[in-house]
Amino acid sequence: MRTDIFARLDREPEPPKIEPPRMSRHRIALFGGTLAFYLAIVVAVLVSSWLVTLDWKVMLFRPYQQWPEIHAFLDYYVVLGQRGPTATMVACWLGWRSWRQHTLRPLLTLGAALLLLNVTVGAVKIGLGRLGPHYATQIGSAELFAGGDIFPSGHTANAVVTWGILAYLATTPRARRYLSAMSAIVSLGVGLTTVYLGTHWLSDVLLGWAAGLLIMLGLPWVEPLITRAEAWIFAQRELLGLGRPAPSVPVAAGGPLTVPLPQQDSGEVPVQSPAPEPVAASGRPRTHASHPVRSERTPVTPAGSRRPPHADRTPRGGTAPARPVAGS
Repeated sequence: MRTDIFARLDREPEPPKIEPPRMSRHRIALFGGTLAFYLAIVVAVLVSSWLVTLDWKVMLFRPYQQWPEIHAFLDYYVVLGQRGPTATMVACWLGWRSWRQHTLRPLLTLGAALLLLNVTVGAVKIGLGRLGPHYATQIGSAELFAGGDIFPSGHTANAVVTWGILAYLATTPRARRYLSAMSAIVSLGVGLTTVYLGTHWLSDVLLGWAAGLLIMLGLPWVEPLITRAEAWIFAQRELLGLGRPAPSVPVAAGGPLTVPLPQQDSGEVPVQSPAPEPVAASGRPRTHASHPVRSERTPVTPAGSRRPPHADRTPRGGTAPARPVAGS
């Protein structure tokens, strides 16, 4: 009995699939509103508006000193926004789904989302060069173009994208709703944790939320590229001969078997075993005009004997013929 658990799981029915989200009018409206919010945060920081003043008030309040009892827990909780650990965990789960459903779409979608995240967030970080609260030099200043890289918050944007991709790839509407709520709570907690620890300004977190949400809302535009990339990868696999081997045809019950013959004595002619007959689709041996089936051949030896008859040997139970005596 076969006990291979992976073979059993591969035979299980696949979970239901739903079409990926499309760029509907509602989604386009959300994308436009999020983009406007994103640009408003950038402008508010560039002109050192009331948002920068709020950043300084929160920083000087020093939340990590007001509530030190939760500092140890939040040090671990903020890891849910770090790109390395979270991307590894989510990639393992999506890799399992890709293997079960025989598709590369989950992994390719995660890769496309992380690539967009690195390009967009990284470009703004380097371009604005804002310093963090721990490295601020002048009270009330926006600390822009000073060689920093904390605006927008990468932890927050990464939490929105990494955990939001699970909701985006959900196979049922109910699971999509629950995972969307979970990713929103996790990303909100990660953003506020960075403010509590003093590693980011409040405006960094606001821009990080907007940056991650823009990527999630714009993923349907990338779906055609993901489909083409998946088709190209499968085509290359076929060209390299890495596809699944063709299943072997099992031999029907009662088919020809190869039986080892006993060791022959020297001087005797070995009996050649006939070649196995080809098996038809119905499980019965095929017959040919020049090669009849073994069961139809006329036996040439008594039943139970494998040796050919000899002229100088007497069958069992018979009388031995007279032989000439030497010298007569």
